[in-house]
Amino acid sequence: MLLEVPEPIRKQVEKKGGMKGIILTLPDKSSIENEALMHKVLSNPLRIRILNLVSKQSLCVCLIKQAIDISDSKLSYHLSILEEAGLIVGTKKQNWIIYEVTHFGKEHAL
Repeated sequence: MLLEVPEPIRKQVEKKGGMKGIILTLPDKSSIENEALMHKVLSNPLRIRILNLVSKQSLCVCLIKQAIDISDSKLSYHLSILEEAGLIVGTKKQNWIIYEVTHFGKEHAL
């Protein structure tokens, strides 16, 4: 079945090797899935706020909690999501866990 396509679009598509040529320029499935995951992780305002806090200064849990005023369990949940996504890293120092932004996280902070 031939599709009726506006002439200017048809010419542009042909210059790019047709639809096969355009499809070949798309990111691979894994890259798209990773990007979708990042959008999901950063779809929550609290996680964006936490990411931006630790991008300004490495912080312990108690200071992050004070800054965003949420329960321990909620904070732990959001920190674990950010950490699993590779945006922040927590390092145990004596009795505290200090969170800091990763290089990857800096790219996503506002």
